[in-house]
Amino acid sequence: MATLPPDDAVSRFTERVFEPLARADQRAWARRYLRALLTTPGKKSVRRLAASVSASPTAAQALHQFVNVSPWDWTPVREELVRWTERRLAPQAWVVDLAVLPKRGEHSCGVHRRFVAAAGRPVTCQVGVGAFLTTAAEAVPVDWRLQLPGAWGKEPHRRRRARIPCDVGFRPPEQHALELVDSLAGASRTAPVPVVAHLGATPRAGSLARGLAARNRDFVLAVPDGLRVRTARSPGHLPHPRGEEYGPVRTARGVLDQGLGPLRTEETVRPGGREHRAAVATALVHPVDRPSAGPPHRAYRLFTVRPEESRPPSQLWLTNMTHVRTENLLALTRLPARTRQTTRRLEDDLGLLDFEGRSYPGWHHHMTLVSAAYALHHLHHRPCATARV
Repeated sequence: MATLPPDDAVSRFTERVFEPLARADQRAWARRYLRALLTTPGKKSVRRLAASVSASPTAAQALHQFVNVSPWDWTPVREELVRWTERRLAPQAWVVDLAVLPKRGEHSCGVHRRFVAAAGRPVTCQVGVGAFLTTAAEAVPVDWRLQLPGAWGKEPHRRRRARIPCDVGFRPPEQHALELVDSLAGASRTAPVPVVAHLGATPRAGSLARGLAARNRDFVLAVPDGLRVRTARSPGHLPHPRGEEYGPVRTARGVLDQGLGPLRTEETVRPGGREHRAAVATALVHPVDRPSAGPPHRAYRLFTVRPEESRPPSQLWLTNMTHVRTENLLALTRLPARTRQTTRRLEDDLGLLDFEGRSYPGWHHHMTLVSAAYALHHLHHRPCATARV
């Protein structure tokens, strides 16, 4: 783990990333909050954070006010965080992943009961959709969206109490993912990189693929076994608008497991020091996850690594990079494991799960500050790279 940044590094970082905050006292409290997140051991309650940076009896109230009540806009701060991070990290991809945040009680904004596969049971939690600038060695969170299921999207009293803006409602994960990609595209100053998304068993993976393709983004998406697809005979755009080049509708898992369509199983060397070989099944398909999708005009590459005997079936992936080498695609599929490692560090070291407020702005303020603290902790010692375009 990187060494703790010195006070002057924290000050320089705060002045740069939190420059959009209108008042000097807000920037001062941002600096104190970041320093407290990085130095306070154990649970990061507001009271403990305040005690670690100030002896004033009113510090806890002031810190609570800054995070939960103060109306500062987190969007321009996150845009500055993107640019600060890019100057020190050349991302291999933008990774969009889910973060499940267990909560007690039912009053925190967006909290709901949800089955969590990793836990094997239903969990009372918030669900954040996060965007990470990611390399094979590092994943830095830079932007977030909060899912608002059920009553959080409809019930006026609950929405007023949580101070949810009128224009914010329920959105499925893939719509959040597209919003995050748009925000990153607006803030980034580097050449475009692929988008890698791992959003669980979302049934609308085809909608996300179409949205990213419409934005001219290269992508690799984790897709569920039951995604409905039609197999294709040739890559790229098809000459027949009615889609005669496609076969019948099948599940994605069925296409790969049963060898339907133009399927090939290949041996490829995995990136890394040792020469491990992986059996990779691929096919050209078009998702048909909604009836109104219209005739297919483009084929995407569906692929998976064949598991060894007695191992569970491996994750399926969909990409528009039909001519990219398989080993490069496999390298991209390993990046979500890096983002999940970062999320665990945010939980263990930086108080991701310790937010005590219940409001929508408070959640976004806390996630912004935790993400900024992570970037500062891990990248402050790296020199600025020259601009990449």
